[in-house]
Amino acid sequence: MDITIIIDSLPSLLKATIMTLFLSCISVIIALVIGFSTALIRILKFKVLYEVASIYISVIRGTPLLVQIFVIYYGLPQIGISLDPISSGIMALSLNAGAYLSESFRASILAVDKGQMEAAISMGMTYAQAMRRIILPQSLRIAIPTLSNSFIVLVKDTSLVSVITVTELLQMSSLIIAKTFEPLTIYLTAAAIYWILITFFTTLLDNFEKRSSKHLVR
Repeated sequence: MDITIIIDSLPSLLKATIMTLFLSCISVIIALVIGFSTALIRILKFKVLYEVASIYISVIRGTPLLVQIFVIYYGLPQIGISLDPISSGIMALSLNAGAYLSESFRASILAVDKGQMEAAISMGMTYAQAMRRIILPQSLRIAIPTLSNSFIVLVKDTSLVSVITVTELLQMSSLIIAKTFEPLTIYLTAAAIYWILITFFTTLLDNFEKRSSKHLVR
């Protein structure tokens, strides 16, 4: 392993890491909105929206993310919708993560004792007030472990958008390899950067989960 190549490549790899973080953060924010909205639609069972949400979750969970990326980037232009690589990548990652987060949110909301909703309504609260003040705060704490895991998976999944030329960490690694002809060195360096990122976020999210659990116990 040539240390000189690593040192020379590091600035470009770190710059591409910023793109990886950008894709991850933007996608997870959009995915949270999609997942939470879809979960509520399925729980409240709005007629048409319930069917649309169910089909969306079934299709996304039943097809590979890579295929979804190809469909959005290469397929949508055939019906007049053209997106640049970054927008396509964010859309694919958000829709994919949103489907899984939806199930996490739905399970966590249903995990809260139904008696609490009944008690809140008997005290004069509306259904919406009870959801906002009592059910949702508890369900969000319950969902934290799965939400954290989904974010970690999303960070790693950003590597797939390299297939549509988004210059994130994996794509930059491939470009550097084309110049240096050192695949083992560059890929191991990229793997180390991914590992550092995942370790950092895992530690951060674990600490957040522990603090939330202490608060819940109190």
